[in-house]
Amino acid sequence: MWTIYPYSLVKRLYAANFLILFCTMSALIQASHLHRYYTDTHAVNDVSIELHQGDILGLLGPNGAGKSSCMQMLCGTLAPSAGHIVINGYDLLTHPGKAKQHIGYLPDKPPLYAELSVDEYLGYAAQLRRIPRTQIKQLRDQAKQRCGLEDYSRRLIGNLSKGYQQRVGIAQAIIHQPDIIILDEPTVGLDPLQMREIRKLIRELGEHHGIILSTHILPEVQAVCNRVQIINRGQSVYNESMQQLLQNSQLKLRLQHAPDINQLEKLPGIESATEIDRGYYILSGKDTHQHAADISASCVAQGWGLLELSPGENSLEQIFLQLTTSEQTSENAA
Repeated sequence: MWTIYPYSLVKRLYAANFLILFCTMSALIQASHLHRYYTDTHAVNDVSIELHQGDILGLLGPNGAGKSSCMQMLCGTLAPSAGHIVINGYDLLTHPGKAKQHIGYLPDKPPLYAELSVDEYLGYAAQLRRIPRTQIKQLRDQAKQRCGLEDYSRRLIGNLSKGYQQRVGIAQAIIHQPDIIILDEPTVGLDPLQMREIRKLIRELGEHHGIILSTHILPEVQAVCNRVQIINRGQSVYNESMQQLLQNSQLKLRLQHAPDINQLEKLPGIESATEIDRGYYILSGKDTHQHAADISASCVAQGWGLLELSPGENSLEQIFLQLTTSEQTSENAA
């Protein structure tokens, strides 16, 4: 027997399903609720990652946080224990070949062959990507041009500087013109000039691709990324745009008599409070500096013994340390 639903309900259901389908198709990466177990270790615990064209996403976390496992799952080299990954409209599990065609990957140790010339190596990489022979030269030349390698075609990779070897590694990652580029520590071991050149290259690539950048150099992320996601102990603990990060402001507060954190979060303009040391806090919120006078008056009225109230430096490093060390500090205190 047929069930007849009201037209308004059908219309709403259709619109909702279309919106879900559109969001999934428009995203270059739509990874939902990823989990990864290594025997009894829950290395990745319900992490979701989304990437769109033009995004340069800084994927951060301390050593052992689970970010390398996340990147390997996104590249298709490690199967998730649970979760769902869609790469530019293709399910990575059911259509791995088509999905991986849209990914370029540079691991922390570039897969280079020192005895090959730049042209020989990029030609080899193109064949591995199953690029038709008639297109190899054109795409190889384009990759060299984008990475500043035009004058190094016949140079042996083993004779190149570390910076230019990194450029060769990026060239092999983009030779098949993928929509997604995943870079793991692309500037490690480089001198300041080489780091600046690689950062410039990453920004240029970000104009036409979606990029995931994993690095321990936090100023690098703040310089080139438009979004930041921090993973700690297998869980995503921060996921905001760089603009949102910079808009938030902080105050340093030092009190003689330490109150409860909940009381500090009720102060004017304060959204969160983090205890750095006994009686020393970082207060965060939007335009907190405008509420400094009211906060000062409240602390005095409560009898907390106000010792210091000063502008805090809002930086990615400060947020990273707060999110990745506060849990460890609380555990040690317990």
